[in-house]
Amino acid sequence: MNLFRALLVVMILTLLGYTGLVLMERGADLFSVFFGDVAAVTWAGQFDLDFSCFLLLSGLWLAWRHHFSTSGLVLGLLAPVLGILLVAPYLLIVSLQAKGDVKELLIGKARC
Repeated sequence: MNLFRALLVVMILTLLGYTGLVLMERGADLFSVFFGDVAAVTWAGQFDLDFSCFLLLSGLWLAWRHHFSTSGLVLGLLAPVLGILLVAPYLLIVSLQAKGDVKELLIGKARC
């Protein structure tokens, strides 16, 4: 579990740094680039579409894990937009709360 947590921290820090560099160089014009890649039917578009499906699943999982409560729905809507910048800190916090219990981490305390 400690290796998993370390990986999450590395992901968070790496993506924060990379996002900062992209924002400084290219600005916040993410969506036109994303939709442009998808519309062009390129490998970049295929990757973007595939990754979007993954992000939607992560949002659905977060909402489900929280029993589709208000907070779960908010997390579920934010996950596709914020990606690993939301999911990695979430998993880090929940893994600490679950004291390393993977079942509780994945399905939540109420379902254990």
